[in-house]
Amino acid sequence: MNILLHDSAQRNHLLPLVFTRPVADLRIGILTIKEKYEMYFFAQSSYITQHYLSEKFHAIYTSDNYIINACVCPNEALVNEIKTLAINTVLIDATHNTWIAVRANETNAKTFASTLSITPFLIQNTTQSFTLLQRPNNIFTYNDLELRNDFALLTKGKASQPISPTNTCIAPHNIFIAQGATVECSILNASTGPIYIGVDAEVMEGSIVRGPFALCANSALKLGTKIYGATTIGPHSKVGGEINNSVIIGYSNKAHDGFLGNSVIGEWCNLGADTNNSNLKNNYGNVKLYNYTVQNYQDTELQFCGLIMGDHSKCAINTMFNTGTVVGVCANIFGPGFPSTYVPSYTWGGITDSETFRLDKAIEIATRVYARRGMELTPIDVAILTQVYNYK
Repeated sequence: MNILLHDSAQRNHLLPLVFTRPVADLRIGILTIKEKYEMYFFAQSSYITQHYLSEKFHAIYTSDNYIINACVCPNEALVNEIKTLAINTVLIDATHNTWIAVRANETNAKTFASTLSITPFLIQNTTQSFTLLQRPNNIFTYNDLELRNDFALLTKGKASQPISPTNTCIAPHNIFIAQGATVECSILNASTGPIYIGVDAEVMEGSIVRGPFALCANSALKLGTKIYGATTIGPHSKVGGEINNSVIIGYSNKAHDGFLGNSVIGEWCNLGADTNNSNLKNNYGNVKLYNYTVQNYQDTELQFCGLIMGDHSKCAINTMFNTGTVVGVCANIFGPGFPSTYVPSYTWGGITDSETFRLDKAIEIATRVYARRGMELTPIDVAILTQVYNYK
């Protein structure tokens, strides 16, 4: 099968998280959306994404293609239905008024990719339920369900490493520790949901974890970290303090004390020591989030909603984020008081004194940060960050 994951018309509603990646590279549960589909289909996939991202994230077509809406998270029943599609047929979900998948030859696939017109296709309606990402806050809202699904997918037929006797565990049958991971002198409560510790990850002494929780490959919980589910820490990240129902996509640090709740943090971010975010308004009302498409705030219909932060953004020690704050890409936040609940990309400063972060300086910092991980910021990466800088 040739699988192509399409950003879909919902893409802009997921900014700032998709400024620097296709929708399929968002992490929810344990895996990214792309990784989920590849595991379910036992096949490689490619991307149909924005033009400025396509040099890094390619589309590959063949004579028989399955184009899938990347905002739709797969499950076994849905994937089985997609596999049954006849050629030149579209799978529709009437409940969400959205398309799920199209099977098409190369010509029709390319036409659909650019127009999203279902007119030439036979229509098949689904009866399956699934997670649909329509806004950034959906990532933490549905993280519980997706984490449980991914845990079952990743651990099926596999044996966990033995759990060290230095730990106190509740429901140890619901805990999976991958090869090379270490967990010592911690409390793991998996009675409320599964706990997944990825390859070469580390849970340091004194940590307290209540599932569902995922610590992905090469990441660490620092001494005495407190985790409330459903929380996911993506690969190559270090976290400490208190975290509740949040997702860190990967390669980011919240290494010190401070609270992060009902939030989504991109890659290459750093939250300074004692950074805290509010996730509940003083009046207990619904939280509004800035939406890039409408260029205004929209009601999330959530009472708890914290911080949404795009890639490469950072904040100084003792930073305080108000309820429902959206931070763009390559922002550097510092200074007294609460920043605005919308911080544009390439902001330098805080509430009392801010300016535009110079592009060359932002790229210089990103180059250094990549080098610390043994990685290179390529000219293609620079072009993507430049495109975001010029976004209006």
